[in-house]
Amino acid sequence: MMIRNLTNFLLFCIFFVFCNSTLNGQNLVNNTDVKPLRVGIAGTAPFVINEEGNATPQGISPSIWTEITDDLKWDYNYTRYNSVNQALDALKKGEMDVIVGPVTINSDRLEHFKFSQPYYQSSLAIAYKEGSFSIWNVLKLIFSVKLIFAIGIFLIILTIVGTFLWLAERKASPEQFPADPARGIGTGMWLAIVTMSTTGYGDKAPVTLTGRIIAGTWMIVSIISATSMVAGIASILTFSNFQSVDIQNMEQLSGKKVATIAGSPSVEFLREFKVIIKSAPTIEEAMIMLKNKEVEAIVYDRPQLMYYINNHESENLKIAKAEYYKQGYGFAFQKDSPLTYEVNRTLLELAEDQKILEITEDYLGKDE
Repeated sequence: MMIRNLTNFLLFCIFFVFCNSTLNGQNLVNNTDVKPLRVGIAGTAPFVINEEGNATPQGISPSIWTEITDDLKWDYNYTRYNSVNQALDALKKGEMDVIVGPVTINSDRLEHFKFSQPYYQSSLAIAYKEGSFSIWNVLKLIFSVKLIFAIGIFLIILTIVGTFLWLAERKASPEQFPADPARGIGTGMWLAIVTMSTTGYGDKAPVTLTGRIIAGTWMIVSIISATSMVAGIASILTFSNFQSVDIQNMEQLSGKKVATIAGSPSVEFLREFKVIIKSAPTIEEAMIMLKNKEVEAIVYDRPQLMYYINNHESENLKIAKAEYYKQGYGFAFQKDSPLTYEVNRTLLELAEDQKILEITEDYLGKDE
C-alpha cells in the first residue's frame, strides 16, 4: 500500500512539473497574455528602412514580421539598433526576445541563438553600368593590352616564317626575294600572309625544296593555330563588343578596380580574386564611384543592389546573373525560446500563399 501511494505521488509530481512547464511555454508563445514581446530591429534598406517622421520601420523584414504577428495575435514593442551585431548582443544578454532584420543564419551564431527558417535567400552579386557605343569604347578595345599582345605575337610569328622563307629562297629566286634583308623578309612575310589566308595571288612562290617545305609546314600550322588567333583578334573587334561589354562573372574583373562596402563579407570574398578593392562607407558612395568610372563594378549583397537599381532605373545599371556566397536571412531568438515553432509555421503559410514573394517584389522588383 505504501509503495502504491509513493508511486502515485511520484506520478503526480511528474504530471505537475510537465503541466507547469507546458503552461510556461504557452505563456511565452502567447506573450500578449503577459507582456508585449521585446523586438530588436536592425539592418539596412531594403530589409529595414527607417524613414523620418515614420515611427514604424518599413522594409522587407518588418513587413514579414507584421504578417506573422497579425496572424498569431502577438503584441510587441520595437527597439532600434544601429547594426545587426549590436542587436544580437542585446538578444544574447536577454534584453530582447527576438531580432528582426537581415540576420544571416550561420553555424557560429547557432551556438548562441535559435533561428527561424530563412525568409529570404541572399547572395553576393555584381552590379555594373551597361555599356554603350562610343568612340572612346572603340579606342579602349583597339588599344587594350590583350589585343596589342595578340597582334604582337602574330607579327613575331610572321617575321620568323618570312625570315625562313627569305633564307631558303634568296639565292635561288633573287627576283622574288631580294638580297636586302628588310625587303627580302618583308616579301617572305607577304607570302606567309597570302598562304595563311589561302588567297593565292600567285605573285610569289617558293622554288626550292626547303622553301616549299617551310611554306607547306606554315600552311598546316596556320590552319591549326594562326587562323584561330586571327579569329580571336576579330572577335575582340566585333561591333557587339564595341556596343556593350556585359560582365557575367568575377573572372572578367581580374586585375580591375571593384567597389564594395567597407566591413561587409564581400571584402573577404573579393580577396580571393585578383581585383583591386575600393571600399565605400555606403552603397550610395559605391554607386558614385561607378558613375565616375573610378571602378568597373560593385560587388555586394544582391538584394541591396536590386533595391538601389529598382529605385534608380535611369542610371542604366545591371546585375550579373552569377551569384556567390549564398546565405539565408531569418529572425533570431534566444537559445531556449519556444517562439520559433509558431513563427516557422506561419512563415510556411505565408510562403505557400505567395505573400513573402509579394513583399520582396514590392521592394526589389522581379529578379529576371
